[in-house]
Order: sequence, then structure tokens, then C-alpha cells
Amino acid sequence: MIVIVLVLGFLIGSFLNVCILRIPKKQSIVYPPSHCTNCNRFLKPLDLIPIFSYMLLKGRCRYCGDRVAIRYPLVELLTGIIFLSLYLKYGFSISYIFLVSLSSILICITFIDYDHQIIPDELLLLGSVLALLYKLSTYFFNGQPIQLLNDIWGLLLGGGFFFLIAVISNGGMGGGDIKMMAMLGFWFGWRNIILIALLAFIIGSILSVILLAFKLKTRKDTIPFGPFIAIATITVILYGELILGWYMKHFL
Repeated sequence: MIVIVLVLGFLIGSFLNVCILRIPKKQSIVYPPSHCTNCNRFLKPLDLIPIFSYMLLKGRCRYCGDRVAIRYPLVELLTGIIFLSLYLKYGFSISYIFLVSLSSILICITFIDYDHQIIPDELLLLGSVLALLYKLSTYFFNGQPIQLLNDIWGLLLGGGFFFLIAVISNGGMGGGDIKMMAMLGFWFGWRNIILIALLAFIIGSILSVILLAFKLKTRKDTIPFGPFIAIATITVILYGELILGWYMKHFL
């Protein structure tokens, strides 16, 4: 089962690469089929095996020899690792299905925001719909009560806090970040959205220094905040209870 989950993650990661490339351009993620962005030749099944095709072809297009970005296999590998980590924590359950779906959205947001400094509304809308379906599913199938007040407070607190930052900093926080935090607040409630926000700022500070140190970004560049929120969210999904337990034990 672990192997199946890992392979599934690789395959979904390959699809996410298509989404990351096409969604900002307002292109269909279904048609046309996968093709080389340099020579436009349609790729055959042997060219589309996640990770292994990149290794077999030595990171180049089979037809024109153009170099293929290392990001493609990295996204596939990252997706596989996240899928496997969530499976080891939640097993094959309703929570697992919805949380890997949310994680896939967060992976798309991370790379789209890094490349284009935008967080597409369609991804946030999809995430919000999934949140509602998740709560209804766990209620009907698992008998888990819907904590609507907690979810609404999470939405207001997550979106409201980042809106306040945007106003105080005169646009230092983008509208996409505000909507993303509101969506995640509805997913996880007010306690977890506070933890997500705190971790996002800590992770953002560390990774920003790394990006500047390796000259991947300069001081004049805009460093998007969406990727930090996404990393913080996946961290909370996997380790939120441990982090809160550690904090309660040592500081309260």
C-alpha cells in the first residue's frame, strides 16, 4: 500500500506540473496533451513516467534536446512524499482523501505564487468547496460534529488578520494571501489558523534569508508569502498536535 500511495503521489505530481504551468496562463489543464514547451512535440507515455523519464532522458527533451527544468521531477517527488506522509498519519480514510486534495492545491499555489506572485481565485474557490464537502462527509460518515462557529471564526480571524497587515503595511500583503488564509481558517478553525500564521512568519523569515543568501532573490524582488503559508499548513496537518502539545507543556 505504501508503494501504491507513493506512485499515486508521483502521478498526481506530474499532473500538478501541468496545472502550475497552465493555470496562470488561463489555459486548459486537459487539452492539448502534454508537450515539449520548446518544440511543441506531443510527449509519448515513455516520456511521462514521473521522475524516471527525467532520469532516463538525462533531463532533456527526447525530440529537440532542450533541457527540462529540474522542478518537474522535484514537484513529483514532493507530492509523493506528502501523499505518503499523510497516509502514514491518517491511513486510507475520508480525512486522507480530502487532505491530499488540499495539499495538491497548496503545492500548485506554492509554485504559481513563486513564479507569478499571484494566487489564482479558482484554486482558492476549489479549496473552499473541498472544505465544505470535507466537513459534510465527516459528519455523515464518521458522525463528527460540524463546528460551524469555530470554522467561521477561523475564516474571519485568518482573513481579517492578514487584511489588517495589508492595510498597515500599505499593500505589503497581497489579496491572494488574505483569501488564502480565510479559506484555510474555514478548513481548520481559529486555533489552528493562529498556529499556521505564526509558523508561516517563522518559515518565511528563514527561507527569505536562504533565498537572499543563495541569490535566488534580491532585496528589490518581491518574495511571495503564499508558499510560506502552504508549508506552514502542511506542517500543521502533519504535526500540529505535537507542536501545540509541546507549546502547552513548556510555555503554559
